[in-house]
Amino acid sequence: MLRPEPIRALGLISGGLDSTLAARVLMEQGIEVYGLNFSTGFCSNDQRRAVGRPGEALHRLRNEALRAGSDLGVEVEIVPVEKEYFGIVMNPKFGHGAHMNPCIDCRIFMLRKAKARMEELAAHFLFTGEVLGQRPMSQHLTALQTIEREAGLEGLLLRPLSAQHLPETLPEKRGWVDRARLLAIAGRSRRGQLALAETFQLAQFPQPSGGCCSLTDDTFSRRLRDVLDHRVPFEPGTVDAVLLKVGRHFRVSHGVKAVVGRDEAENHFLQRLRAGRWWFEVPEAGSPLVLAQGEPDVELRRVIAGIAARYSSRRSESEVEVMATRESNVERILVEPLRD
Repeated sequence: MLRPEPIRALGLISGGLDSTLAARVLMEQGIEVYGLNFSTGFCSNDQRRAVGRPGEALHRLRNEALRAGSDLGVEVEIVPVEKEYFGIVMNPKFGHGAHMNPCIDCRIFMLRKAKARMEELAAHFLFTGEVLGQRPMSQHLTALQTIEREAGLEGLLLRPLSAQHLPETLPEKRGWVDRARLLAIAGRSRRGQLALAETFQLAQFPQPSGGCCSLTDDTFSRRLRDVLDHRVPFEPGTVDAVLLKVGRHFRVSHGVKAVVGRDEAENHFLQRLRAGRWWFEVPEAGSPLVLAQGEPDVELRRVIAGIAARYSSRRSESEVEVMATRESNVERILVEPLRD
């Protein structure tokens, strides 16, 4: 069958090594590649940028998808999907992984949206950097087939890194892609990808692999579950998500939580959120800023003051004065620092 020119492929580009290699493998065959990246509001790099910790390595702050697109010479479109995606996180059809990560539903959601964009761009097929057997929940054979079917992409979704382990897709059958030049990588070892990266002289990529999803993080997931369990208003893609990554968290009642800054950068970040909230610190001492979420009454303010004293330089004293402030309201609270 004659190959139409040019062949266009739209790929999900995370900026990680696998999706970068998948794009490059297709580009080596003369295929015109476009990239798509979905902003879910749960990327760790976005949260690091919001906190702005001095001395943070630049690669931990940059948008890896845009960096990969620049390295490849490929246009990558960033699509915000925060609110819609949060519905998937709360109620995934195929369940969560070890934490709050809805991996199978996540792939289906993104690929459905990518399919619509593929049609708008008049691209011939979609591709991803998925590797058979690399991830236990979403990349075993049954999961890959389920994702393809549920996304309405049967035959149109190419996975170049593992293609020779998988059934032929329409792009291969029609001769748009040379199957013999696709790969047979499988499993959790990264040796095949690293060797290919060396061949392509790709030097910049996250280690050990791509992705910056906070939903796979144990601490973040526990804090998010706490938010949902206590019916706290939460908007992904805002400071709500960043707060779950910042500080030490103490649930002091059903409706009130205290967030304790762990260093100067976190204290500065919490300072930006003081409007309309109670905040606590120990004057004339090395002290964290402690931010209250919710409406603490007098007794709960004493509890939070004790937390502030516990993490100050005066923690060993029997009684510490803590300043509790909300707008123009200022209270001086004498408390014993909470003990472990």
